[in-house]
Amino acid sequence: MKAKTFDNQFDAGADVTASLDLSKAKRALLNQRRVNVDFPTWMIDSLDREAAKLGVTRQSIIKVWLAERLEISASNPVPNWTRQIVV
Repeated sequence: MKAKTFDNQFDAGADVTASLDLSKAKRALLNQRRVNVDFPTWMIDSLDREAAKLGVTRQSIIKVWLAERLEISASNPVPNWTRQIVV
């Protein structure tokens, strides 16, 4: 099957799993570790409001936003915000 046909079927909501070779499929980066992070109350309240607007959990918001920030950081060796940190 050509990629365009596959894409069209997928976009139309068709079940395309029969067209895939799942024998070597694997999920990447499934290992998880629990961490405890303390946030100020105002930040938790803001996260909860944003999560409610989007209909997701606070944890989902935190994961997505952290992932987005890490992707940006990975593409920029020295982010501008590090220059503003005063120790």
